[in-house]
Amino acid sequence: MRRWEMDGFGRDRLELRQVPVPQPGPGEVLVKMAAVSLNYRDRLIIADGVGAPLDFPFTPASDLAGTVTALGTGARRFAPGDPVISTFFPGWIDGLPEGDSAHPHYQSLGGAYPGVLADYVALPEDWLVRAPDTLTPDEASTLSCAGLTAWFGLVERGGLKAGDTVLVEGTGGVALAGLAIARAHGARTIVVSSSAAKLERARALGAAIGIDRTQGDWVEAVRAATGGRGADHILALAGGATLGRAVEVAAIGGRIAQIGVIEGFEASLPLGPLMLKQITLNGIGVGHRRALEDLVRAVDTSGIKPVIDARYPLAALPAALDHLDRGAFGKIVVTPD
Repeated sequence: MRRWEMDGFGRDRLELRQVPVPQPGPGEVLVKMAAVSLNYRDRLIIADGVGAPLDFPFTPASDLAGTVTALGTGARRFAPGDPVISTFFPGWIDGLPEGDSAHPHYQSLGGAYPGVLADYVALPEDWLVRAPDTLTPDEASTLSCAGLTAWFGLVERGGLKAGDTVLVEGTGGVALAGLAIARAHGARTIVVSSSAAKLERARALGAAIGIDRTQGDWVEAVRAATGGRGADHILALAGGATLGRAVEVAAIGGRIAQIGVIEGFEASLPLGPLMLKQITLNGIGVGHRRALEDLVRAVDTSGIKPVIDARYPLAALPAALDHLDRGAFGKIVVTPD
C-alpha cells in the first residue's frame, strides 16, 4: 500500500512510499481510507512540528473517513464494512481533556500520534466513530476537526439557540461548518471576509450578512447590521490582534470561541469591554468523542452539508498543500485516486 512519510521537517522531506498493509492488533480495526481532510494545522506540523514529539518517519494528517475491513482480537465496536471517521484527540471521550496547568493535553492524530495519509490505517477502535449516513466519505472526513471545532464552540460550549446572531471570520473549513451549524439551529449568520467573491458564495450558502473587511471598519459594519447589538457568538479564527476586535463586536453577554492562530499565537484584549459586556471567552481545542457523535446525529437529522473546495488524489498531496497555502473556500480533501 501507499503511505506518505517524512523523515524530517519541511515539505521537501515528504515522500510517498510503498509499505506493508498494517495488521490490526488487539482492540484495533483496520480502516481502508476513502478520504482525508486537510487542516491548517497540517501545514504547521509538516513545517516544524509545532512542538509535537514526532517520531520519524512520520505520517501527517488527522481527519480520516473510511471503511472497516478487519478486526483485531477483542475489537467489538464496529464490524467489517462499517463506515467510520477518526477522532482528532484519541482517548478524549467526554468531559475535560487530561493534562495540568503547565501541560495541557495535545496528544492528537497527525501530531503526537502518526497520521492517516495512507491507503490503510490500523487504529484502536475507541479512536473512531461511525460516519453519518447522509454524507459522502469526502464530506464525512471534514467533521473530525473542522466540523467538531465549530460544533464545540457554538453548541457544546456556546449553548447556541434559535434567534442568536453568529459571526464567523473567513470562509475556511471551520467557518463554513459554523455557518451550516448556525443555520441548522435557526441562528442569524454573519460572515466577515477579505474576498468579495467568497462573500457571494457564503451568501449562496445562507449567510444573512456578508461584510468585506477591506471596505472600512468591519466592527462598525457588524454593529450597523445588527442595530448596535453585535454578535451573540463569534468563531474567532484569525487569532492575533483580531481577537481584540472580536471583543469589540461581541454583544452583551456574548460568547467568543477562540479557535484559530492564522494571525499569530499572541493577542491583547480590551479589558473594559470584556468585563462590562460580561463576555465569555472559550478556548476551543477541537472536542471530545461524545460531541463528535452528537454532531454526527445532528448531521443526519438536520441536513448539514460540509463544503469541499477541491479534491486531490493521494499522489498529489503537494498540490493539495499548495492549495491550502492559497486559502480554501471550505475544505480540501485527499482521496485514494
